[in-house]
Amino acid sequence: MNNINLSLACCDYDHVRDIVSGKITAKGIDITPMIYEEPHYIFHRMTRYGDFDISEMSFGRYISLVSQRRNEMTAIPVFPSRVARFSSFFVRSGSKIKSPEDLAGKRVGVPEWAQTATIYARGWLAETVGVDLKSIKWFQTGVDQPGRPEPVKLKLPKGMSVTPFTDKSLSQMLLDGDIDCAITALPPKPFRDGDRRIKRLVQNARSKEQAYFKETGIFPIMHILTIHNSVLENYPWVAVNVFEAFEQAKDAAVERALKMSHAVAPVPWGAEAAREMQGLFGDDIWPYGLEPNRATIEAFLRFGHAQGVAHRKLTPEELFAPQTLDRAVT
Repeated sequence: MNNINLSLACCDYDHVRDIVSGKITAKGIDITPMIYEEPHYIFHRMTRYGDFDISEMSFGRYISLVSQRRNEMTAIPVFPSRVARFSSFFVRSGSKIKSPEDLAGKRVGVPEWAQTATIYARGWLAETVGVDLKSIKWFQTGVDQPGRPEPVKLKLPKGMSVTPFTDKSLSQMLLDGDIDCAITALPPKPFRDGDRRIKRLVQNARSKEQAYFKETGIFPIMHILTIHNSVLENYPWVAVNVFEAFEQAKDAAVERALKMSHAVAPVPWGAEAAREMQGLFGDDIWPYGLEPNRATIEAFLRFGHAQGVAHRKLTPEELFAPQTLDRAVT
């Protein structure tokens, strides 16, 4: 039987490198990879037009579509991007806002209400810090360009509203004092350019993020991997075969990261940092699959529903192809 050919759209990650190069293959599949620098571009094309067979996808966008039963794709528990997000809060230097608690009743901007990073950040702000999200005046626009549209339909709880802003970017609104804080995965351009008028609100974020993980088991998942439903309808075996290939590629990348003999990435003390993470996460510092990530996924679904991104309560099992949750054991 000939292999089927499937397209893959994702960003350039070391943990998918062996898939893209063809060193690791998925049984029965020839993959045509398309590598992009900007994940938002992939998300837009996949959700609007279904352009790809296999695609990296925003976790926030995906749970919204699943909750509305509008997803034309199904996820497998492969997580290309994970980033802790305490460092995603930006304020003006000299601001009277000195801590996350000070955001109660203030004006806060986001690039998308359904952006995964902001869902996690708001969830932490509400559940851990104790700030009532309804007390905040929320605004939405692009980070560096005005007028970024919300990608999914929202179902905001009563008493919570988000005002689109079409004339200014978050960067400009923050500098002009139109908002007191911006929560965004991509730092505002002035901050990226070294403009000291903008700073991070949460100082020593890494140590606080690691403490949060130790306490809660939450290590934020930003992006997932999805397969177009038409592919799974015709070839249901693709889900497990793709999952196994991506897990093998990730395991190879982790092994490279831990290599002590020579530097595999241009990061000083990179291997030592990876081994340090084993002390925090265990042997697998980047786990795939549902069970090792249940605490993170359950928290994200809770955050997403409370914030009106997900239109109904979801369970983790609803998100993923069932074949990937019921694996054969030897």
